[in-house]
Amino acid sequence: MTDDEQQNRDNVDVHFQQEVEGAVRHEHDKATPYKPRLKPLPLPPNPKATGDGLSDEFADLNIETGEELEFIRPGIQNRLFQDLQRGRIPPEDMLDLHGLRVVEARRALAGFLAHAIRHRLRVVQIIHGKGYRSEDRQPILKQKINQWLRQRDEVLAFCSAPRFDGGTGAAYVLLSRKGLAQLDRS
Repeated sequence: MTDDEQQNRDNVDVHFQQEVEGAVRHEHDKATPYKPRLKPLPLPPNPKATGDGLSDEFADLNIETGEELEFIRPGIQNRLFQDLQRGRIPPEDMLDLHGLRVVEARRALAGFLAHAIRHRLRVVQIIHGKGYRSEDRQPILKQKINQWLRQRDEVLAFCSAPRFDGGTGAAYVLLSRKGLAQLDRS
């Protein structure tokens, strides 16, 4: 940049500062773009989760997992799924699987889904991470979550969370409320 160009730029900056000196900040009634994150809560003790019975609850499927997670059961409205993808339906609870091994994550997920159904939650968030600290920097838990959630009838849809809520390192899960009557009877 030449000296003349720099001097012109400095003059523009000075003139701009002079023009906006008396400006009043505009207040608006719109929501702020910041969205506070839910703090992970520990799962309540589940007497069924103490044994190894839950370890076989999910089968390992041969499903290829892309960068974005996306699954929707037939009959779910596209508009509802789009709202889920965009984060317009806030998650009511969250499970953080960071640092867990596959067996531990499997048990935690089974217990968390049971907890969510029992408490009539509609949308939950599962943080699985992006796999940067795993072997070959591959997202192992993300692949497992993609497989396991498809096997549960109460899971109507799931997708990667929006960027402001974890992006491809987290998933939003839409849960059914039809199975609640059966759960209440048991």
